[in-house]
Amino acid sequence: MYRGGMAPVTLAKRATLRAVGTGVRAASTVTPFRPQGKQSYQDTLRTLSEASVEQCFNAFKDIAWDSPEFALSDDDDRWLLPRVDPLGATAWYQELPRARQLEVGRHRLVAMTKTGSQFEQLLLIGGAQFLMGLKNENPEFCYFMHELTEECHHIQMFQELTNRACPDVVGAPLWLRRSIPLVGLLGGLWPSLFFTIILAGEEPIDHLQKKMMRAGGQLHPMLTRITQIHIAEEARHIGFAHAWLEHHAPAMNAVNKLALGLMVPMVLRLGYGAIVVPSREDQAAMGIPDRVMREAFGGAENAKTRRDVCADVRHMGETTGILTPLTRIAWRLWGVDGRASRYRSEPASAAA
Repeated sequence: MYRGGMAPVTLAKRATLRAVGTGVRAASTVTPFRPQGKQSYQDTLRTLSEASVEQCFNAFKDIAWDSPEFALSDDDDRWLLPRVDPLGATAWYQELPRARQLEVGRHRLVAMTKTGSQFEQLLLIGGAQFLMGLKNENPEFCYFMHELTEECHHIQMFQELTNRACPDVVGAPLWLRRSIPLVGLLGGLWPSLFFTIILAGEEPIDHLQKKMMRAGGQLHPMLTRITQIHIAEEARHIGFAHAWLEHHAPAMNAVNKLALGLMVPMVLRLGYGAIVVPSREDQAAMGIPDRVMREAFGGAENAKTRRDVCADVRHMGETTGILTPLTRIAWRLWGVDGRASRYRSEPASAAA
C-alpha cells in the first residue's frame, strides 16, 4: 500500500492493464491532457506506481524466447518491412529480390530496437543522477525507480532480440553513442531538459511501434511480443515525463523556460533522427544507396511523420509556456512545429 491510500483507477492505468494482450489498445485509448495541480500530481504518481507493481514484465519470464513460434529463419516473410516504414515504402526496397528484402528488413527493424535500448541506457544514467537530487519522502523517487527498473528489462529484451535476430546491427549514430555519458549528467544538472530528452527518445519509437501495430501487418512474433510489452509500459514513462514537466513548469524562471523553448526543438529533431534514420554503419551494412536515404528520410512524407511524432510535446510546450510565439521560430526551423495534440497519443489521422 502506497502512502496516502489507493488512488482511483484512471484511464491511463486501465489502458496499461488492457495493453498486455493487444499491445496496441493502449495506443488507441483517448487520454485527455489534464492540468496538474498539486493533489492531482500526487495522485498521478501514486497511480503510476501502483500500475507498475500490478502490471510489470520480466524480459526472461514474459517472453518465451525458445518457443517454436519465435524460431528464426532466413526465408521468414514476417521480416518484410511494412510500407508504413519510410525505407519499406521506397521503390528501391520494393524492387529488391525477396531474399534481400528479408535481410534488409530484419536489419532495419532490429537496428531501431537496438537504438531504443541505447536511448534507455541514457535514461538510466541520467535517471540515477536525477534521483540523487531528490529529498526523502518525495513520491517522484518511488515512481521513477519503478520506471528505471522497467527500463532495465526493456534493455534486456531489446538486446536479446538483437543477439538472436541480427547481432551485426550498430544502432545509434556515433555522435549519440559517444555523448550518452555526458548527456546523462543533465539528469542532475538540468532536469527539465533531461525530461525533454527522455521524450525525444521515447516518443519516436513509441509512435512508430503504434503505427506498425495499427497498420495490421504481420510482424515476426518475437518482435510483436516485445512491441506489445514496450507500448504498454512506455505509456507510463511518457505520461510521467509530461506530468513532471507540467507540474514543475510554474516554478521555472523565465530564463529556463526560454532556454528550454529554444533547446527542445533541437533535441526532438536529433532524437527523431537517431531513432528513425539508420546510422552510417547500418546504412552500409544494409547496402542502402545515399539517394535512397535522401528519398526515404529527407522528403516531405518523413517531415510530416516527424511533425506528427512531436504533437504531444508541442501540447506540453504550450501548456508549460516553453512554446511561445518567440520560441516557435526555433521549432519551425528544426522542422518540429505544427498543431498540438488534443489528447495524448492522438493518431495523426484523427487530427486531419
